[in-house]
Amino acid sequence: MSPFSDALSIAASVRRGERSATEVLEEHLGRIAEREPEIHAFNLVTDGPARATAAAVDAAVAAGEDPGPLAGVPVAIKDNLCTRGVPTTCSSRILEGWRPPYDATVVQRLAAAGAVAVGKTNLDEFAMGSSTENSAFGPTRNPHDTSRVPGGSSGGSAAAVAAGFAPVSLGSDTGGSIRQPAALCGVVGVKPTYGLVSRLGLVAFGSSLDQVGPFAHTVADAALVCEVVGGHDPGDSTSLPGAFPSVSEHLSDGVAGLRVGIVTELMGEGVAPDVAARVRAAADALAGAGATVEEVSVPAVTFGLSAYYLVAPAEASSNLARYDGVRFGNRVDAATTGEMMTATRTAGFGDEVKRRIMLGTFVLSAGYYDAFYGTALKVRTLMRQDFDTAYESYDVLLSPTSPTTAFAFGAKTADPMTMYLNDICTIPTNLAGHAAMSVPFGTGDDGLPVGVQVLAPALGEVPMFRTAAVLEAAAHAEGGAA
Repeated sequence: MSPFSDALSIAASVRRGERSATEVLEEHLGRIAEREPEIHAFNLVTDGPARATAAAVDAAVAAGEDPGPLAGVPVAIKDNLCTRGVPTTCSSRILEGWRPPYDATVVQRLAAAGAVAVGKTNLDEFAMGSSTENSAFGPTRNPHDTSRVPGGSSGGSAAAVAAGFAPVSLGSDTGGSIRQPAALCGVVGVKPTYGLVSRLGLVAFGSSLDQVGPFAHTVADAALVCEVVGGHDPGDSTSLPGAFPSVSEHLSDGVAGLRVGIVTELMGEGVAPDVAARVRAAADALAGAGATVEEVSVPAVTFGLSAYYLVAPAEASSNLARYDGVRFGNRVDAATTGEMMTATRTAGFGDEVKRRIMLGTFVLSAGYYDAFYGTALKVRTLMRQDFDTAYESYDVLLSPTSPTTAFAFGAKTADPMTMYLNDICTIPTNLAGHAAMSVPFGTGDDGLPVGVQVLAPALGEVPMFRTAAVLEAAAHAEGGAA
């Protein structure tokens, strides 16, 4: 059980006038001041604007108004979500100091619900990475062990919640960038169904893969944030109609009668034995709570990593073409336009971003498009079909979130493929466009958190959250929650 206050209780006490939003904020800013120098969860702490927002919430309460379901709740925002007038850098030199002229839809919705934004969190540059070691502004450290990575790319958002800097935060998930750091930092992380949460104002990496979602201490807090930020946005052409499913009202429904499948292909090679053991324990807990639990094969997930590292870099190559020293980003002047663009992108992008742009440009080039990108799209379709077959027999699926617990800094940076393997369990859901979330379920042999992943079909958030709530209760009952 987290030692920090949850968002639901904070909001309830602020709305009742029992605590002030200013008092809550100062408590969290105090924690930030104490531990942020060693953690580096933030690229920018917006303490001044946060104090003004908290004062406005308090004034609304004093006037007898309801500020909203997240009244006075501090929230941290990943630094690839646009915030009006506040630097949004994607942890890249090429966007250093850029101030967007508008707020992302999810940022607007948090503000409308009474939340208090405390800062912009660190990430792997342009969300490309699994350890937050690729940030141009230095790495974020895992609050449980500062010699270990927090995961990535949303490492700052995960660490901010784990360290008690904010009860909830927002991240983005293109191949596991919410769920994997949530697992490594011992917090809840949710990737909703593609299209359920607006991407307007999220700086694009892979447009068919990116999804915004929350980190939280509790499943209930994550559910509330999803309901606040989710729902149709006419400004996002990929946004689904209707509101986010009312998951909060189903958290106490239990799992009796639910059918749960353990994905065989995600429990084998590459998964540490202590992590696999925690997944088995989670499965046993669900069975004990009345669910039917069986092994299930989803064969195409074994191709997930290969397909992802063709589709995602291709989309990144296209999306990042706009950073040319003319339309967006900082410029390095040179004698000709071509030389200026080359110098700008050479200085502005880090090694991992350059690696993915080059790979994406190659697979989209004439003579290679069908062989690589076209084939990856066929594999993506096959993966969806295999998931659809599994979901005919099961309501949710179960797997590890990350194949290991948090690893040491520098342990995997020398070999990109070793780093990419961290997302082997999370990538398939992004390719399919389905829902998934990570729930803390005890610790590994090293005492560091382990996350169990609950996967669900598109729009399967209700059974997914029901399952997560039972796992959370079981973890607390055995005293193994991170």
